[in-house]
Amino acid sequence: MTTSPIRIHYFTDVLCVWAYLAQVRLDELIKKNSSDIDISYHFMPIFGATEHRVGEGWKDKGSYEGFGKHTHQVCSAYPYLKLHKDVWKINTPQTSATSHLYIKAIQCLVDDGMINNEADENLQQRTIFEEFVWQVRLAFFQEAKDIGNMQVLEDIAKAMQLPIVEIKRVLNDGSALAALFRDIELRDEFRVEGSPTYIFNEGRQKLYGNVGYRIIEANLHEILNQPKMEASWC
Repeated sequence: MTTSPIRIHYFTDVLCVWAYLAQVRLDELIKKNSSDIDISYHFMPIFGATEHRVGEGWKDKGSYEGFGKHTHQVCSAYPYLKLHKDVWKINTPQTSATSHLYIKAIQCLVDDGMINNEADENLQQRTIFEEFVWQVRLAFFQEAKDIGNMQVLEDIAKAMQLPIVEIKRVLNDGSALAALFRDIELRDEFRVEGSPTYIFNEGRQKLYGNVGYRIIEANLHEILNQPKMEASWC
């Protein structure tokens, strides 16, 4: 049996509706296997330029309004999800990269031990970092806020009583940007195609897209239960 936690690299874009609806599966995976896994969170700019991807890319299907209707159609199959009626129609973010940068700033402070990141019962067993990411997603999908706006992100951080001065420090000194670019490098190294993507076994197993919970858990348990030394089938 494997004794050390299994690292899972998890790639998403905060504006990706598939990652939004997949959050419940990730939460369940962590809840049931918290002592066996270590989630490494990474962010990729699928919506790095929304005008290009949505405004122009969906021009023949209604542009932003059409993409908003598509988002509602996706979420209609998941009644546990709430969605603002005007999502993608109002306060449209120019980019997801601003959110990703702010998130990485908080992650840098967690890594430096400046933010207590233990799982919290009051946050449904999420850590403060995981909860911030979730609140950013909720701000867009449920409240139709422009999460490409730095002030919106700062307001979320203030509401969660996060250290704004320290967040600004790692934003200003380049630490957060370097961490974000490292995510892009890892995306390319693992050949990640989209959001959300789970990477197991340091790249040897990949689950991409709207994957069911049982499939995700089955892949994890296969790794957890395999012998440390196993002959290759090659």
